[in-house]
Amino acid sequence: MTSTEESTGPTEAEKVLIELRVNGVTRELITEPRRTLVDALRHDLRLTGTHVGCEHGVCGSCTVLVDGAPARSCLMFAVQAENHEITTVESLEESDGSLGDLQSCFSRNHGLQCGFCTPGFLMLAEGYLAENPAPTREEVREVVASNYCRCTGYQTIVDSIVECAELRRQGHDGGPGMCGHGSPTTEDTTTEEISR
Repeated sequence: MTSTEESTGPTEAEKVLIELRVNGVTRELITEPRRTLVDALRHDLRLTGTHVGCEHGVCGSCTVLVDGAPARSCLMFAVQAENHEITTVESLEESDGSLGDLQSCFSRNHGLQCGFCTPGFLMLAEGYLAENPAPTREEVREVVASNYCRCTGYQTIVDSIVECAELRRQGHDGGPGMCGHGSPTTEDTTTEEISR
């Protein structure tokens, strides 16, 4: 193989047209059958909130929801995601671009430091809370143990998820000032900051 052949990448004959339903919107893309879902989300659809960590399904940074259940997008080919509903961290924000309830709880409880693993934890928690809206602290600890965080020590992540669950059960949206602090705050945290 010559150096020109190596740099050209796959031919059009080696690509397929697929439709992905992501965050409620159907998108078409032409891609290689071997392209992972995380790469299709980040590079083809420009949804960069989903992060790539270990690329072996271990760290959880790439967690998205597939038909409502948490899944490692680095272990799934994009073609396998056809005919399924994919939900990414970008879906958690409010329609006005402000933080969603779970994101607000993470922000208020300092459930993140560097933020790299945060999108994976948010999607893991979102899927879990849909399945179990009244988890115990111990159940949340068991769930978050499946994702890696090297900064926070997990306690603030557990606090964030438990408080969001409590607020949802009480009918609160968990927005600014609601997650365990009772009064509104003037902090200005954007969705972009919390999902990176």
